[in-house]
Amino acid sequence: MEIKPIKTEADYEAALQEIERLWGASYGSPDGDKLDVLVTLVEVYEEAHHPIPPPDPIEAILHYMENQGLSEHDLETYLGSRLCVSEVLNRERGLSLDMIQRLHKGLGISADILVQPYALRTTP
Repeated sequence: MEIKPIKTEADYEAALQEIERLWGASYGSPDGDKLDVLVTLVEVYEEAHHPIPPPDPIEAILHYMENQGLSEHDLETYLGSRLCVSEVLNRERGLSLDMIQRLHKGLGISADILVQPYALRTTP
């Protein structure tokens, strides 16, 4: 495959197939260099044409909790009372700026993710 800019979906698919073929090539070898260039081109194309939206703030918190082995009780430091933690995680209460800042500072969850709008559960 000739290396060229990725301009179409067909170019993108061809580049992905070539990456798969080259996967595992030795670093610094001609195939390894070709792989590096193709991966870079694909990343640029994907950022422009297949952007990944930021995760939902509550899903991000739940994911972090699962990965770190945290319980709802552990979030009380960042979100407030047990009731407040439950309401936030059940989408009955939105995250306040203060909560976002504490989650970011204390747990390292990206503030860019936490400030994203998300739907709250409506009460009938």
